[in-house]
Amino acid sequence: MFPTTFSPLAKPKLPPAMNSLDQFANRLGRRGFLHTGVCTALGLSLGDFFKMKARADLKHYESKEGVAKSIVHIFLPGGIAHQESFDPKPFASPEYKGPLGVIKTNVDGIQLGELWKNTATVADKLIFIRSMTHGEAAHERGTHNMFTGYRPSPALQYPSLGSVVSHEFGSRKNLPPYVCIPSQPNEFAGSGYLSSAYGPFSLGADPANGSFKVQDLALPGGITEGRFDRRRTILAGIDDHFKSQEKSDALNAMDKFYQDAYKLISSPEAREAFALEKEADKLKDEYGRNEAGMRLLMARRLVESGVRFVSLTYGGWDHHDNIKGAMEGQVPNFDKAFARFILDLSERGLLDSTLVMVSSEFGRTPKINATGGRDHWPKVFSTVLAGGGLKKGIVYGSSDALGAEPENDPVQIGDLAYTIYHQLGINADKELMAPGDRPIEIVDQGQVIKDIIA
Repeated sequence: MFPTTFSPLAKPKLPPAMNSLDQFANRLGRRGFLHTGVCTALGLSLGDFFKMKARADLKHYESKEGVAKSIVHIFLPGGIAHQESFDPKPFASPEYKGPLGVIKTNVDGIQLGELWKNTATVADKLIFIRSMTHGEAAHERGTHNMFTGYRPSPALQYPSLGSVVSHEFGSRKNLPPYVCIPSQPNEFAGSGYLSSAYGPFSLGADPANGSFKVQDLALPGGITEGRFDRRRTILAGIDDHFKSQEKSDALNAMDKFYQDAYKLISSPEAREAFALEKEADKLKDEYGRNEAGMRLLMARRLVESGVRFVSLTYGGWDHHDNIKGAMEGQVPNFDKAFARFILDLSERGLLDSTLVMVSSEFGRTPKINATGGRDHWPKVFSTVLAGGGLKKGIVYGSSDALGAEPENDPVQIGDLAYTIYHQLGINADKELMAPGDRPIEIVDQGQVIKDIIA
């Protein structure tokens, strides 16, 4: 019925070999079918995005927003050393203590690694979980845990936390519900067994770049605002013609998908949310004009605008060698940006409604190795939380004197995920439908960590 040209003027016909839009989207890839800047692909990409979303198992209205309205997951890939960051061991022998000292924070009794000077000034707004534990010493498996709340399975790809939030609540204020900065960092940050419609919207460019622009929200080359509006009007006329010829629910639905697509690309809310250039120069300097600073500033802008789940990554923390030099190169920019981010949320009245999580796939070995580094260690590590209706200025759980194992209140991955969902208003016991109509709980094993909830 429809030509296959990728144009907002015409609704594309799927290739005959494709049995569903989901298959077509999978072949294109998430970024491919969301991208509007190539071949005037607006009609295909965002239209199909909303069609798949409507056809998927839409049960998100069963969840009700909790205290936390948004979440920012800051992932430090590689496995940051807990001893040199959030759980220092100043009284251990040198081969366990490590080459760096400690620093006091603005909370009595809480110390951090010596490089975290700015984070130390906002410790009264943070929770340091020092007893995270799981059994996955491989990067991929540990990363899977932190992004999904599940141990890896050879039989099923689980959805990320962000995709579950997208599934349960949908979009708000014409904005994608789940955004990755600068791009989807790994396969475990995707939609898993859920429809691809719940996958993340990736910026595709680093906010630290001077010419940063979210390409997916830009009109295709040569298409002005006026021409865009005319195409929308022409398309409405074409729709009316077909509706007069065929009274079809499918046509009515198709019209809605494309209206949603136009709504997103022309949305003032979407364009405003991503307009990092509108931030004051002074604030940019306070965050730091680098990857850490601009990514976190963009995250604040997105949750302020209404994005439900923001995932961002920074640095590389797989420090098998020379951990002192590696940490000195990585920490300062992040420390400065993170502390300003927490203050920024607080000053704008957003911290109580925004749950912030800093995580890594595991920690590092208790003992410094022969090359001055630390190796993979999943038995105990640290995670930092803030906001979202949680307590402030506390340590939860502890590792032993060598930082080798949990000593008190061990926190499993399911417990962390369950608590996050609880604060967002999602029942983690709810079952979602995996392929083959197989019901899978959002979190299989876990419980709310009640002692960290305000």
